[in-house]
Amino acid sequence: MKLDGTDEKLLGLLQKDSKRTTKEFALQLKLSVTAVYERIKRLEKTGVITKYVALVDKKKVNKSFVVLCHVKLTQHTKEFIAKFEQEVLKLKEVAECHHISGDYDYILKIYVGNMEEYRDFMVTKLTALNHIGSTQSAFVIEEVKNSTEIIL
Repeated sequence: MKLDGTDEKLLGLLQKDSKRTTKEFALQLKLSVTAVYERIKRLEKTGVITKYVALVDKKKVNKSFVVLCHVKLTQHTKEFIAKFEQEVLKLKEVAECHHISGDYDYILKIYVGNMEEYRDFMVTKLTALNHIGSTQSAFVIEEVKNSTEIIL
C-alpha cells in the first residue's frame, strides 16, 4: 500500500497515543474528522495498523528482569524448527522470539521477576523443549532505548 505524507504523520500520532480522539488528530493534521476517520479505517483494513495495545510498566507488574536468550537447535530440519516455534509460543515468559542468522538459531526476549524465576524458567520450561542444543543468556543491565514506534 502506498502511504502519503499525511498517512505517515497520522501513523506517527497514533503510535504515540492511539487513545486520542479523531478530532484531536484532525486538528493536528488540519483535516476534517471524517477524513481522519476514513484514513484510520483504510490503514486498519489494509493491515498497516494491525492492532491497538496498552503498554505495561514491567516494574509495576514484577517483570523487570529482562533476558535475551540465544537458542541453538540440535538440527535445522523443517520439523525441528516448526516444533520449537510451536512450543515457544506457549511460553508466557517469552515476549519475543526471532529466527536469526549467525551462530545461534533464535533469540528470545524474556520477562521474569528475578534471577530465581529465570533459572526456574530455564530448567523447567525452555531446556525441557526437545531439540535444543545450547543456550546463551544475556541479562539487561539498563534499558537505554525501548520503542514500539516505527518511524516512517
